[in-house]
Amino acid sequence: MTKSAVARRHLPTSPFKAPVVPPDKHFAVGERVTHDAYGLGRITAVEEGIAVLVDFGSRQVRILSPYVKLSGL
Repeated sequence: MTKSAVARRHLPTSPFKAPVVPPDKHFAVGERVTHDAYGLGRITAVEEGIAVLVDFGSRQVRILSPYVKLSGL
């Protein structure tokens, strides 16, 4: 049996808490960030809601939304 990609809806009568949805991450040009695989970097361009371009010193990487492994400093 395969797992569905669609999240199940929370029933109001359920004894379990509703899942918490993390807020969207927003980045600005010039902001310092860290990435789990690439390390420290600086945002050089922002495509709002789509991707960010990050300069990690040795390379520039375009990271797509949602920014799971990217966090601001």
